[in-house]
Amino acid sequence: MYVCLCEGVTDKEIEKAVDQGARTMRDLRRNLCVGSQCGKCTCHARDVLHEALQARPDVIEVPIRDASIPMDAEVIYS
Repeated sequence: MYVCLCEGVTDKEIEKAVDQGARTMRDLRRNLCVGSQCGKCTCHARDVLHEALQARPDVIEVPIRDASIPMDAEVIYS
């Protein structure tokens, strides 16, 4: 299924990019130009990216930085 119509990117291409090392939307934008035109695909592309990452046994989830914590604060994740 097409995810990004502007660049003609499919869900399978996103999954292949994940297999080749893509881990973030920035990686997808750099490698496939996803979301670089109109941006309407970014939510769906992010969902496909997260599903593909969850399907990989070698990828672990890393917590996203809490925006309420100042950047200079020391954060210890357990």
